[in-house]
Amino acid sequence: MFQAHAALFLYATSPVHMGAGQAFGLIDNPIARERHSEHPVFPGSGLKGAIRHRFHALPGWSDGAAGERLLDRLFGPESRPEDRGGKDLHAGAVSLGDAQLVAFPVRSVKEGYVYATSAYALARAARLLTQLGVPGMPPLPELVASGACCVANSKLLAGDKLHLEAFEYTNAPAAASALAAVARWLADKALPAEEAHAFFREKFARDLVLLSDEDFTWFAKNATVVEPHVRIDNKTGTASDGGLFYTENLPPESLLLGSLMASRERSGKGELAAEAVLAQVKGAIDGKLLQVGGDATTGRGLVSARVQPGVGA
Repeated sequence: MFQAHAALFLYATSPVHMGAGQAFGLIDNPIARERHSEHPVFPGSGLKGAIRHRFHALPGWSDGAAGERLLDRLFGPESRPEDRGGKDLHAGAVSLGDAQLVAFPVRSVKEGYVYATSAYALARAARLLTQLGVPGMPPLPELVASGACCVANSKLLAGDKLHLEAFEYTNAPAAASALAAVARWLADKALPAEEAHAFFREKFARDLVLLSDEDFTWFAKNATVVEPHVRIDNKTGTASDGGLFYTENLPPESLLLGSLMASRERSGKGELAAEAVLAQVKGAIDGKLLQVGGDATTGRGLVSARVQPGVGA
């Protein structure tokens, strides 16, 4: 059982490829998606590996005083030949849940782009924050019908219409004040806090747009970044036959939310309490730039992490 809990917000600052592992259609390398909602997702296993790797960049990440590497104490040791049949193996004390989609950037005729969300995406975020004991999220706005939207910034509208990509949505302003409160809270608590991100915090607070679940899911499925790649023949310097393939990426400015939980250390040697375990991880990633997913050498997978403490933290 986990005694310390926190919310982990991840804000993409580059395209992110967290791969599904197999192709399901025309895209050769699709991103991971939830089966039921088809929303993009960052699997917890991939996040755990990325955060473990982050510790390698920290000074003093090897804890000699306890006789064990700090990584092994927090995440559990890797199986090695010297483990003598598993005698020295133990479970990790850190748990990373899948990160679910909260807001998705969509091209807009006015103001460049908006941050789109839906009642379902916000309700899931509110539920997870409640489960983790993170307080303060305002009441959620009401549902909007398919083909309608709710905006808090009238500058996004032409008359009473919002134009996203090639689609037109009619503004239903009844929930605008509730949407604005949620947008301000997320901008303050979820987006990176550094001065370099001030423009994006202000834009998120101003330009969060509520769509129906149906319309939001359409953009989450069809407005990702799909890039063609070719394999180059080393001898000729030209593209190899059959070497063309397509890779899908989650676009920059996407916001996701996952769980970060901790139990006491399980090595049996100088055990850390759950609060100390969570503090170690929070100190390593909060406000930091992480690389998650594939294509790291081409600048993909950069996300800014924001940790909000919950119960026991």
